Amino acid sequence: MKSLKPLLLSALLLTAVLAKEKIMLSSDSVIRGEHFQSDLKQVNSEALEALNQFYKAFNHKDIKLMQKNWMNDSSIAMDNPLGGIKRGWKEIQTVYERIFSGPTEVYVEFYDFTIIDLDGGFCAVGRERGSATVGSKVIDLEIRTSRVFKRNNGKYQQVHHHGSIESADLLHAYQTLVK
Repeated sequence: MKSLKPLLLSALLLTAVLAKEKIMLSSDSVIRGEHFQSDLKQVNSEALEALNQFYKAFNHKDIKLMQKNWMNDSSIAMDNPLGGIKRGWKEIQTVYERIFSGPTEVYVEFYDFTIIDLDGGFCAVGRERGSATVGSKVIDLEIRTSRVFKRNNGKYQQVHHHGSIESADLLHAYQTLVK
C-alpha cells in the first residue's frame, strides 16, 4: 500500500493556500491543558486557548468543559481510535464519558503542531503523546491528530477531530485497555 503522507501533505498545503494565511509551526511548544506560554507570537492566542481548553478538559476528565469546547451542532464529527466516526455532540459525548468514567487513566499532550488560520476558524494538525494506565499496565501513546475549530458566538469551538495510531499493535493494545 502506498503511503498517504504525500496526499495528506498536499491536502494541508491546499488548505493553507485556500485560507490565504500563514502556516505557523513550532515543535518546541507543548499544549497540556495547563498554563500555556508559547513563542508563537504570530498565532492567534484565542486558538491556543481553545486547544488548551480541550486538553484541560480531557486530562482532567471534565465533561462539562469538554462540552463547552465542542460546538453543540448535529454537523460536528469526530473520528478516533476509540469511538470510530461519531456525529453530533450526543454521540461524541458518549466516547468521552466512556473514557472519563472507565478505570483507564489517559493523559495526552499536543506537540509538533501546525496551526492554520481559516476564515472564521482554524485547523490544528500535529501529534499527541501520552499514556494510558490501568493498575500496573502502562501503554505509551503516539497519535497523529487534527482538530478544526469554528468561531461561534465570539469564541472558537471544535467542529471536527481526527486521530490515528500508526502502529497496529499499539492501536489494539489501546483499544483493549480502554474498552
